[in-house]
Amino acid sequence: MKVVVLLGGPSAEREVSLASGRAVAESLERLGHAVVEIDPSSVEESGATPGHLSFLGAPGFLGCDAVFVALHGEVGEDGRVQAVLDLAGVPYTGSGALASALSMNKDLSKKIFLSQGIPTPEWVLLSGRGGSESDAGLGPPAPASLGGFPVVVKPNDQGSTIGLTIVKDEGEFAAAVRKAAGYSDEIMVERYIPGREITVSVLGSEALPVVEIIPEGGLYDYTRKYTKGASRYVVPAELDPDVETRVKDLGMRCFSALGCRGFGRVDIRLSPGNEVFCLEVNTVPGMTETSLVPMAAGALGISFDEMIERILASAGLDGPSQRGRSELKNL
Repeated sequence: MKVVVLLGGPSAEREVSLASGRAVAESLERLGHAVVEIDPSSVEESGATPGHLSFLGAPGFLGCDAVFVALHGEVGEDGRVQAVLDLAGVPYTGSGALASALSMNKDLSKKIFLSQGIPTPEWVLLSGRGGSESDAGLGPPAPASLGGFPVVVKPNDQGSTIGLTIVKDEGEFAAAVRKAAGYSDEIMVERYIPGREITVSVLGSEALPVVEIIPEGGLYDYTRKYTKGASRYVVPAELDPDVETRVKDLGMRCFSALGCRGFGRVDIRLSPGNEVFCLEVNTVPGMTETSLVPMAAGALGISFDEMIERILASAGLDGPSQRGRSELKNL
């Protein structure tokens, strides 16, 4: 089977995407597939300006049987790549265009969570206007409307904690908003939930063992996510059986509510009183050596190669038009 791995891209998560894509490509080669790596932002490979979506014209793309999407963040997770592949009629891994776009937009996904009775922290959305310090709309007193500090300030449409700050008092708020505005036109201010950081990975229709993330010395930020030894992981997480069941159930409900398919990861906060709060769904989660989905799969005895083969096997089983109808049906 000829498989194109899309990696890199123009987003702030480019370096992680390159690492994920190369790990996927090596696995596919071990599995006996013919693999072509394409970076949509590469002028040499796509013949287009960086960030353009004309990778379909890359020589290696012709005659491919499926695409493994390993593009994190902008373009790869916001539905644009998926829409192009749908129009081209090419099977691909992961969620379709609509589910990807909804998952990437934290505000919209949280509104859908609430409509389905899924608990998520209260939030307000501010206008960032492209990161201009003078224009970054501080809007109404957002922290006060959320019960006061601390609050989480983050871009509405980024991943990997890019541009995220936990704000402890009023003096830190404006700087945090400006930081987030550097990455998005919309800024989310969310009530901070003290407690444990956990995640539910989904493979096919199965919730994998829950992973608890314990960052060493602070916030589980970009550095602690992708630096070996900067965080500890407990898998399966040490949870009471009823709490574990509730966490997995809510993770699967989030995944289904947004119309996701194939694989993904749901980020969750667990309060000291074992209240579960769903934060967001990642439709193209990392595939590096410190990534959480491979870690969760490994806890069930699923090797990295077996996981990749299962994800590939789920690509395009229902075709683009049917996938779109399935997503709409789930909303």
